[in-house]
Amino acid sequence: MVRAVDGVDLSIDRGETLGVVGESGSGKTVTALSVLKLIPMPPGRIVGGRILWRGRDLVPLGAHEMQKIRSKEIAIVFQEPMTSLNPVYTIGDQIAEVVRLHEDLSKRAALEKTVEMLRLVHIPNPERRVADYPHQFSGGMRQRVMIAMALSCNPALLIADEPTTALDVTIQAQILDLLTEMKARLGMAVMLITHAMGVVAETAQRVVVMYAGKVVEEAPVGELFANPRHPYTQGLIRSIPRIDTAATK
Repeated sequence: MVRAVDGVDLSIDRGETLGVVGESGSGKTVTALSVLKLIPMPPGRIVGGRILWRGRDLVPLGAHEMQKIRSKEIAIVFQEPMTSLNPVYTIGDQIAEVVRLHEDLSKRAALEKTVEMLRLVHIPNPERRVADYPHQFSGGMRQRVMIAMALSCNPALLIADEPTTALDVTIQAQILDLLTEMKARLGMAVMLITHAMGVVAETAQRVVVMYAGKVVEEAPVGELFANPRHPYTQGLIRSIPRIDTAATK
């Protein structure tokens, strides 16, 4: 048996942004998927430990019970906006499906809620765009749609898994600003998964560093950058490009 993650112990408070950083393959996404029990079983399985949500252990819950928690209480934004949406359904239908699954709303009311969510994430002309298909949106706009879908049921915890992947630098900044705005407006907690130390420096209050499936360091963001203790964390910080340092070959 190969353990993708082992002994991961972390917590997140209401209204907090927790940054989870590490290289590809360090276990960040597996940890996030485990929280929502989205690990394909088989071949994967949770062999030990607890996942506590509001004092309740999620590990023994069945599919039906987890369905009530996903999106309604804990939502996730997946890391690839270009392929995360179904290409044959309008974005309005896809968001409204989530709303109707968890809220006692009519089809018309769900559509109105969808338009409201698109407006909330600053998509222009939401009344018209709600009838468009994913291919009619840019990468940045698709990520805004994914965020609108994740927030449509007002979750208490949002897991953002590499939310700026495949986006250019300007759009990345806009998406991060949007997440910060939504967190402040809705009062939710955010678990921000990234490999970019610069991202957590701008957005997180506390940082967890993962390496080889384990948590190797945890600290408030200012303390982590001022005094990184683990050699891997030190290496991550040294890898951040700096405009005041001459390049060497």
